[in-house]
Amino acid sequence: RPLMRQRHCTRFRICITLWPMKSAQKFALILVTVPNLSTARRLAKLVLEARLAACANLFPGLESHYWWHGKLERSGELLVLLKARTSNLESLERMILANHPYDTPEIITLPLGKGTSRYLAWLNECTATR
Repeated sequence: RPLMRQRHCTRFRICITLWPMKSAQKFALILVTVPNLSTARRLAKLVLEARLAACANLFPGLESHYWWHGKLERSGELLVLLKARTSNLESLERMILANHPYDTPEIITLPLGKGTSRYLAWLNECTATR
């Protein structure tokens, strides 16, 4: 069926085309903190090559404050944001745990609610088993 577009114009006469959003329940965002850029790049490459995620965004410059062994700690970190199928989460977790330098790495999964048809099709294609 053809995609239905909606044109939306603001009061400043700036117009954008809106594509209808579709359910994205079979996909998730995974947040992983790492100590440095080389670790972030290595983990991103591993999960992408294994097709366990379609995309990895690396956010440098985080300052994390947390409790560790009864003491309040602070450290610089990076956030790795992964987009993946929920069916790949177990394999993704195993790969991250096996290659992460922390004893207790942060691996948090957030479900996706909706996304554009094109983007979800791309996610699906990139994470398909081959």
